[in-house]
Amino acid sequence: MYSWSMLLGFSLLLVLSLLERIKYFRQTDNAGDVKSSPLSLAIQELIAVAGGVYLSLVMLISFLKLDVPQKILLFQMWIDPIACIAILLSIIQPFFIRLFCKNNKG
Repeated sequence: MYSWSMLLGFSLLLVLSLLERIKYFRQTDNAGDVKSSPLSLAIQELIAVAGGVYLSLVMLISFLKLDVPQKILLFQMWIDPIACIAILLSIIQPFFIRLFCKNNKG
């Protein structure tokens, strides 16, 4: 039961993150010049950010010579912990951007 609620929470957070990115792309839309949908741009950015974070974490762990397990058991699946952290950070990233922009406006 706990794993299903965690999976549901993760899925909800993923959807909210994509919606936040879609809203950002709609606000920065040029006057009808769009060829890609906001959803495809949001997914593309999510994967790009996660990939960048993953590479940075791998370099940091390699540089510091940390011992990180190759795989962890999460939701009854074996997952790379560095990739999991990268995806989670990229999911919450647009919320931090929104918070930062609100604090800078006034």
